[in-house]
Amino acid sequence: MIQQGSCDFVTDIAAALPLKIICDMMGIPESQYRFVFDRTNLILGAGDPEYGDDPMTIVPAMLQAGAELSQLVQELGQTRLDTPADDLTSALVHAEVDGERLSAQELGSFFVLLVVAGNETTRNAISHGMKALTDHPEQRALWLSDVERHTPTAVEEIVRWATPVIHFRRTATRDTELSGQKIDAGQKVVLWYCSGNRDEAIFERPFEFNIARQPNEHIGFGGPGPHFCLGAHLARREIGVMFRELFARLPDIHAVAEPARLQSFFINGIKHLECEFTPH
Repeated sequence: MIQQGSCDFVTDIAAALPLKIICDMMGIPESQYRFVFDRTNLILGAGDPEYGDDPMTIVPAMLQAGAELSQLVQELGQTRLDTPADDLTSALVHAEVDGERLSAQELGSFFVLLVVAGNETTRNAISHGMKALTDHPEQRALWLSDVERHTPTAVEEIVRWATPVIHFRRTATRDTELSGQKIDAGQKVVLWYCSGNRDEAIFERPFEFNIARQPNEHIGFGGPGPHFCLGAHLARREIGVMFRELFARLPDIHAVAEPARLQSFFINGIKHLECEFTPH
């Protein structure tokens, strides 16, 4: 990208790092990266015209995409049973707990969850981060003034600002009351993370993008407890590394158009973001 002077930040830069990391971890060959990228887009892009919005075909297409990802890693798992390598797939197929191993179907389901959750969300956080830094040049200047100092808090603010997952649903296990609203045991409760991350009772000036924000008790990785994102530390690392490298190599990169947003009630996604920078 360095020599080109412009790019689609999402497809050319933001999507590449988390996708490569997940595939490298699992031992997926580079020749299959595009295959994985396209199928994760289809699974989480259901309802967006770019990926197909025909209600008669989109659900079968999603299921097919998931089945193809599962088949990919099941075949790799079979190979790793006979010829182990230094990757997560080898570790998973040879691991035993109480004398039991993961079945091929369980391995496939694990990979679909890992690659979809670990790829799409971090890609979108990075993309939202680039848009936010373009819209708030004073925050870019602050970050550039001391990259190492500001990176940890900037990463947390990007996740809060982006909130890549819009909502989850949970079931109340007991009667309770929240902000005056009674909730009965067994009722379904929708958790709107985008709202929680802009709660005036928690955040000072919540609608401001502030890379030095402290404290920053956001819920972009879910709330505390057993449902907290398993990949939070990896996501933080990827976002931090990405922006440190961008500042070092393409310090003037900025968005030059509004992002093409994913039509989704579940993922706060950016499909495309046109950016320019000084080539060298």
